[in-house]
Amino acid sequence: MGNLFNIKDYVVVITGGTGVLGRTVAKYLALESAKVIILGRKEEVGKEIVADIQAAGGVCEFMKTDVMNQEVVQKNCDDIVAKYGRIDTLLNAAGGNVAGAVIAPDGNIFDLKTDDFQTVLNLNLTGTVIPTQVFLKPMVKQGKGSIINFSSMAAFRPITRVCGYAAAKAGISNFTAFMATECAKKFGEGIRVNAIAPGFFITEQNRALLTNPDGSYTQRGQDVIHQTPFGRMGDPEELCGTIHYLMSDAAKFVTGTVAVVDGGFNVFAM
Repeated sequence: MGNLFNIKDYVVVITGGTGVLGRTVAKYLALESAKVIILGRKEEVGKEIVADIQAAGGVCEFMKTDVMNQEVVQKNCDDIVAKYGRIDTLLNAAGGNVAGAVIAPDGNIFDLKTDDFQTVLNLNLTGTVIPTQVFLKPMVKQGKGSIINFSSMAAFRPITRVCGYAAAKAGISNFTAFMATECAKKFGEGIRVNAIAPGFFITEQNRALLTNPDGSYTQRGQDVIHQTPFGRMGDPEELCGTIHYLMSDAAKFVTGTVAVVDGGFNVFAM
């Protein structure tokens, strides 16, 4: 049977790899002997991450991308396949939010800017669909591959204020289930599609929402801690084990699931 968790020489593509969560996962996988390609918009940040991972002994490179542009993503894919010969795992970690798709505490639904709402849907949902279409093709050709999407606590129940983000993440969970069935039925059991739903982790995008300038929690941050039985935010490293499992042969019979990593947030009732 061998080592079910062996991912040595897996070619792993991570969209949104320059974010706090993406870069942490990238470094972990590279140090587990995977070959990691980070796709993102921030070239300077990407190069810094690559240098850090390479200094630690991992194989990693950065490619600039736009997950909402099919031609750009296709060029990324062609370049990766030309160099590495295959793609084993796609992590769709690209996403985010914009102010106009968030409803302020003293606002209401009439303050929602529909253009910004659409932007958030595109960035998170369409920005998952396009890379999935593109990177799935070489997986189908080789008869094996794993796609892991990034869902959210907001997909299970719409968290207040983040109207656009919640709708997009609910769509990602639904798309994950759809693609798991689509791939298994059309392309065989070698192609698996799952998602991970992180609880609350401090990232550059939510830092101002959850913490004050002095590092203490805002009221919303305190509400998150109250709702989390572990009584704390997550550490980015705590996503790595679940992702490692889902992409490895240890999860060979696992598809269509949304794996929750949240310190109990989603099951806490009172």
